[in-house]
Amino acid sequence: MADELTPETPEEEQPKKKHKQRKNGLYPGVSDELAESMRTGWADTELHGLEPIPQAAHTAARRAALSARFPGERLVVPAGRLKTRSNDTEYPFRASTEYAYLTGDQTENGVLVLEPTGETGHSAAVYLLPRSNRENGEFWLSGQGELWVGRRHSLTEAEQLLGIPARDVRELAEALTEAEGPVRNVRGHDSVIESALTDKVTKERDEELRVYLSEARAVKDDFEIGELQKAVDSTVRGFEDVVKVLDKAEATSERYIEGTFFLRARVEGNDVGYGSICAAGPHACTLHWVRNDGDVRSGDLLLLDAGVETHSLYTADVTRTLPVNGAFTDIQRQIYDAVYASQEAGIAAVKPGAKFRDFHDASQHVLAEKLVEWGLLEGPVERVLELGLQRRWTLHGTGHMLGMDVHDCAAARTEAYVDGTLEPGMCLTVEPGLYFQADDLTVPEEYRGIGVRIEDDILVTEDGNRNLSAGLPRTSVDVEAWMARLKG
Repeated sequence: MADELTPETPEEEQPKKKHKQRKNGLYPGVSDELAESMRTGWADTELHGLEPIPQAAHTAARRAALSARFPGERLVVPAGRLKTRSNDTEYPFRASTEYAYLTGDQTENGVLVLEPTGETGHSAAVYLLPRSNRENGEFWLSGQGELWVGRRHSLTEAEQLLGIPARDVRELAEALTEAEGPVRNVRGHDSVIESALTDKVTKERDEELRVYLSEARAVKDDFEIGELQKAVDSTVRGFEDVVKVLDKAEATSERYIEGTFFLRARVEGNDVGYGSICAAGPHACTLHWVRNDGDVRSGDLLLLDAGVETHSLYTADVTRTLPVNGAFTDIQRQIYDAVYASQEAGIAAVKPGAKFRDFHDASQHVLAEKLVEWGLLEGPVERVLELGLQRRWTLHGTGHMLGMDVHDCAAARTEAYVDGTLEPGMCLTVEPGLYFQADDLTVPEEYRGIGVRIEDDILVTEDGNRNLSAGLPRTSVDVEAWMARLKG
């Protein structure tokens, strides 16, 4: 990685001066001649006639709904700032979900502000960093200048793309400090904005804004459904990629699987939507195994839980449990088929008007029946469910909302989410599992170290549901046949 040329670079690290330089007061260590050279001679690269981003009409409708919910109040929604990974390197930036949902923009330091225009209505503006300044040298002397990190859109270009007036974000903090009237802010993303609003906001009022924006994302519009399908389709191809290289993973580790899927995510999307779980053998019993540094062995199962995130930040979330050598053993198939039957019952319970908890209850009922049938729990099944005894091996809930966050709508009220009712346009996962830990002495030895989860992304439709990830096989027989075809 190139080192940045900054005013603080020690003199002994600068090239030897062959000619006397005039002192540059603005940038010590930079000659007047170099400063003048870097200031001039650049072509005009302004882009003209840009078309709005595909979701611009949808983001406008979302802002209108937000305006109607909080009349007469100033609403501030930041994108966030770069976070340091180590020393002078940063994590890749990912805009806050609330900001991206309302603007479609994904640049760091951005802030959406809705200014009240009276008792009802708002005027929206997005505050952004403008193009790097060539006159003062910021574009080449700052580590975040365009020479170092790439071109930014001008404010005029941003207005054309986003369909929102764009202004210089460097002037926003002072303006907010002087602003009067009620204000709400989405917290946790921008400390500069929060400092400017310290004496103007309350935690309770800000939380109401965050909760509203979380619940607003529960029902997806047509653009969002299309993006989720796009994310799932790329994810299906990523799973196929993995099956084709399982022999190489056996020769290395779970990280070969992680890297293989990551390549698909970066080529076809923005990133992975969350840390890929590439859990082979007993690691499959660790719900969020993301170390991915274990062995991949023939005869074991691979639990792959991964999702591609689209360029618009919508993510898939799919899990398949695959026999590394392409064939289930008898006990692996027994456990897998039980989880499949549980998932089938859960998916069947996803429909408009159903309670959100219904698909979980349906899935858990099947798993409890299987555990009683296998002699691992004493029945009747109703007793097992009442006491929650199956949870020793089922461990987690059977699904969650899905969207721009893998666990979407997480700030929603319980009565609007977990205790709520399903509606057309909602998208959720159905992902039951059974996990028999390697050290669990309450089960026969042949069960130990086997973990199985099957997860699909399900869209609630007007007349039932649609499995967005139906492109991946689910039955044990179909999984084996699919793997055989891919491995040739």
